[in-house]
Amino acid sequence: MPRGPKGEKRPADAIGNAVHVMRIATGEEADTGHVIPARADSGKRGGKSRIAKLGPKDRVELAKKGAAARWKKR
Repeated sequence: MPRGPKGEKRPADAIGNAVHVMRIATGEEADTGHVIPARADSGKRGGKSRIAKLGPKDRVELAKKGAAARWKKR
């Protein structure tokens, strides 16, 4: 069975996908939805705590460095 971009299992053909959607709509199967992996969630929390520990000058320095990297010509 093919896997989607988030690693979820998907039916390989259009009819199988339609049957899967029908089963979710009628309540025969549970909709998994989009689950955020734990590593992504902990990375976001780590970044926020890192920024909270920095002083204003350090934050400005990091922001300028990030902006320069985003706008840099390749």
